[in-house]
Amino acid sequence: MAAQLEISDLSVAEPPRVEDLELREPRVAAPSSLAKLFTDEPYERASHSYGKSERDLRRAFRGEFPRPIDLVAYPGNEADLVNVLAWCSGENVAAIPYGGGSSVVGGVEPPEDDTCRGSVSIDLAGLGRVLEIDTTSRSVLAEGGIFGPALEKELKPHGLTLRHFPQSFEFSTLGGWIATRSGGHYATLYTHIDEFVQGLRVVAPAGTIETRRLPGSGAGPQPERLYCGSEGALGIITQAWVRLQDRPTFRASSSVRFSSYDDAVAATRAIAQSGLNPANCRLLDHLEALLNGSGDGSHAVLVLGVESADHPVEGRLARAVEIARGHRGEEVDPAAGSADAGRDKTAGSWRDAFLRLPHRHDALISLGLISGSFETAVTWDQFDTFHAGVLAGIKNAMKNVCGTGIVSCRFTYVYPDGPAPYYTIIAPGKAGSELKQWDAVKAAASDAIIDLGGTITHHHAVGRDHMPWYERERPDLFGRMLQEAKSVVDPAGILNPGIVASIDD
Repeated sequence: MAAQLEISDLSVAEPPRVEDLELREPRVAAPSSLAKLFTDEPYERASHSYGKSERDLRRAFRGEFPRPIDLVAYPGNEADLVNVLAWCSGENVAAIPYGGGSSVVGGVEPPEDDTCRGSVSIDLAGLGRVLEIDTTSRSVLAEGGIFGPALEKELKPHGLTLRHFPQSFEFSTLGGWIATRSGGHYATLYTHIDEFVQGLRVVAPAGTIETRRLPGSGAGPQPERLYCGSEGALGIITQAWVRLQDRPTFRASSSVRFSSYDDAVAATRAIAQSGLNPANCRLLDHLEALLNGSGDGSHAVLVLGVESADHPVEGRLARAVEIARGHRGEEVDPAAGSADAGRDKTAGSWRDAFLRLPHRHDALISLGLISGSFETAVTWDQFDTFHAGVLAGIKNAMKNVCGTGIVSCRFTYVYPDGPAPYYTIIAPGKAGSELKQWDAVKAAASDAIIDLGGTITHHHAVGRDHMPWYERERPDLFGRMLQEAKSVVDPAGILNPGIVASIDD
């Protein structure tokens, strides 16, 4: 990092200890009838007050908790959850659903205003069971609090998989994926959790909603779709039927490098529109390839992977590589004699880096560096102008508030009609001013994304951090529709206030 940013005074700071945190006293107390479900232990309150965004990590690292969660609730079943929500509604206490706490957009943070008397984080780890596996229809009924690894462990003996692996897979839950419309690791075809949702059971203060389990229906707007991306503002997902797939047994991967980024983009678009639907189709620009050990910075790198549970896939991979070569791409030689047969060494480096990235963020925070990402989606016809404008906005903001900095881009997902660019920035922080610096860069990037026709988020959800730009993106009348829906299922307005269904008055 010192070499990339051309600075020499980096040092590693130590994180705070829980016993040194100064948390205000809880503003509310749990009723005696529900006391066994609640805790006010300092570690639990602190760890449930923030997610994992740049702002969250920065404040937590500095021991700053000006508005901590007052209580943490651990319902062990749906009846417990109903009772907790009833108490919150009656006492005007904000109820914030908590899965794994991996939100990077302020999705689990207590609201800033004092319209509620207090705040409770409802941790759903106690609702983490697999209830039924239907091998005939290839679907599973699981509780919303089940973590990714636990779900896959239950499915593996049946030769099945959900095949949804967000970067937070190890630390996030099925209900959280649905509530935030998360994106999985796979870059084409089934990218969002939406494609897998078959039916839902949701608990709200006004009652319970359970949808019929069906492969498809034309009976009006689907209630499941309303809850995909609702972020806990309309109810808490307690159970979900989700579609499964056979575990893949045939895999192959390769990577292609390009001197010209324009050629790399054109090749990626051609592959996205080819119908090959590769499992991995990620374009790393020159700097992104360097930072993640997939290149030396002289080329953009397109990482390709195909898989199937039914048939060999080498032909599909060969065709994808052929398309890339037609755009002046050069295939990177796989590692000879690799134990990971059929897999490209560069693709493996990217896979490993992908899993390490969240942990690297923690390390950059300890170095005092500003680090974060902005992800979006835009149609192919707009991409060139969009990309240039977003880069300019980010670089100008970094220069103004940080003096210097680097920004890289990768395509995390590609569709026949457009890519999902993911921008990462790293810049030197000024002690005590890091949050202001980050907020300035974040605002510049978000303004550019919205002004140039992109979406404020492709897979990170809205949370509190994106609300100002989400309100610019969504139609005003639709915003009022969401607010009316919330008033029906959550009359007291205690479900995750300030999230998605709120309107800025």
